[in-house]
Amino acid sequence: MDVSELLSDAFGRVTEHVDEILDGLDTEALLAAPAEDANPIGWLIWHLTRVQDHHISELLEQEQVWIQQDFAPRFGIEADPDDVGYGHTPEQVAAVRPESLAALRDYFVAVDERTRGLLATVTATDLDQIVDRRWDPPVTMGVRLVSVVDDEIQHAGQAAYVKGLLERA
Repeated sequence: MDVSELLSDAFGRVTEHVDEILDGLDTEALLAAPAEDANPIGWLIWHLTRVQDHHISELLEQEQVWIQQDFAPRFGIEADPDDVGYGHTPEQVAAVRPESLAALRDYFVAVDERTRGLLATVTATDLDQIVDRRWDPPVTMGVRLVSVVDDEIQHAGQAAYVKGLLERA
């Protein structure tokens, strides 16, 4: 297995998780928080998609899918390329309101397709390329990709947990 196949497998698992989580949900379930100030499924999937979109777009040196395909109106918020949900207040979390399951799925699929395009071309040599000098040590492409997939798996796990809570309520 080469590095491209390995990374594609890891990101493919995120896709499987997102598909399983969204299966059978409606818009009401996307917006339901399991407790006051807790993150609902819609926000969790939006956030993990925004992080992937932001970071992969930087690696590709391309505009984010969020901006390019004008997804923000479908979520009821402004099209801010820097807003990935990190540090959101409860009010900001509540403001992210996907208009439908399709909006959330369409955004995730568009970002996933772009990511898979990048991963299909990644080589072991590419992984050592410095992509972010704002950190000490500077971040390589390999570290960035692992960071993204790790963040996504954590948030997908949270969304799956919330779905389980909602199904038992």
